Amino acid sequence: MPKPGNKGQMTVSEAGRKGGLKVRDAYGVEFYEEIGKKGGHKVRELIEEGKRARGQR
Repeated sequence: MPKPGNKGQMTVSEAGRKGGLKVRDAYGVEFYEEIGKKGGHKVRELIEEGKRARGQR
């Protein structure tokens, strides 16, 4: 909620929350679950690749 005296303005946090809710409403919670899984797999792959490059595991 905008602070008093900042008529029509919002904080960055408020803007992010509002944008996130808009995306959730447009794509649904499944969208977030899917991109979360994809992100997790990519991070895991990059970690393993880094370990192999350093001679670990």
